[in-house]
Amino acid sequence: MPRWPEAFGATPEDRVAILRIASMYNFTPRTLFELAERHGTAARCVEAILDGEAGTASERDQLRTADPVEVARRAEAAGARVVVPADAEYPASLEDLADPPAVLFVRGRSLTELYPRVAVIGSRRCTRGGEDMAKQIGAGLARAGVTVVSGGAIGIDGHSHRGALLADGPTLAVLGCGIDVAYPPSHRTLLREIVEAGALVSEYPPRVHAEPFRFPARNRIIAGLVEGLVVVEGAEGSGSLITTKHALELGRDVFAVPGSVTSPLSEVPLAMLRDGARLIRGPDDLLADLGRLDPQTGAAAPTELSERERAVLDALALQTLPERIAQELKWDLGDTLGALVGLELRGLVRSVGGRFELRLARRA
Repeated sequence: MPRWPEAFGATPEDRVAILRIASMYNFTPRTLFELAERHGTAARCVEAILDGEAGTASERDQLRTADPVEVARRAEAAGARVVVPADAEYPASLEDLADPPAVLFVRGRSLTELYPRVAVIGSRRCTRGGEDMAKQIGAGLARAGVTVVSGGAIGIDGHSHRGALLADGPTLAVLGCGIDVAYPPSHRTLLREIVEAGALVSEYPPRVHAEPFRFPARNRIIAGLVEGLVVVEGAEGSGSLITTKHALELGRDVFAVPGSVTSPLSEVPLAMLRDGARLIRGPDDLLADLGRLDPQTGAAAPTELSERERAVLDALALQTLPERIAQELKWDLGDTLGALVGLELRGLVRSVGGRFELRLARRA
């Protein structure tokens, strides 16, 4: 899978270029990713677009008139920071996507702190049983130290966030609108609580309103951020199915809560189960499958780490070179590798092609 060019967005010139490109709200991330492969830097991508290599005439007009200083000012006013691929906070797992976002606007805690991550999604028009299940799963994940990821929407999304918050755990919402837009408006208080306990994330700059086509784009980011995805309820043709397809394409673990075969809201979970998703009856099943439940006691599995192992785990981004971790912690490489080996023996990280990444469970 191609990745962003090394240090994409690292220079001030490149960061300005990325904010200019972000101002072209309808310019597709896939097109930018392909341009980046060819040209190497965001500044050169801007030149290529203006030269007519990509984009429409109206998009080029948007690019010419874009004010990156104003975009940055609005983000700062909203309490958001700008995260680009060159930043340590940018989740490496997003590069599994064919169209990863070139920029994330983030409010709240650092994304490097909010891991491991599991998404809980489902219908906006959920049943009372679905509401209760989403809260139970969100709370169970939070108590086990897992960040609950969802879309901040009405229904299952909102209840999974609330479950995590009720358990005093972190949760992360990916928005389909600008980082300063409270959508849905009825979730204004919930979104504020999510910022305090976790983070809000959007690929859209401030003042971008929610529109239907932005939510499928949002769903790919949810799938890219997580190591596993749970669907509680979903009707045929719902956004849950889109997110699930992204997760399956990315090789994420997929779980489904079964429902009545006569209920329209069981369409997506039952279809997933037929296609090989793991059946769960609640948070205990999920935590057991994730390796977060002690099979002897039925309680969240303890994770006793040394100070060095905890420091490395806190610094670890997905698929990170040991040298980069050592540089960040200002440690010798040998000490860093020793801590990584300890974490790997505990099943908390794994080595992939010389890089280390987080994992939720021990896998064969």
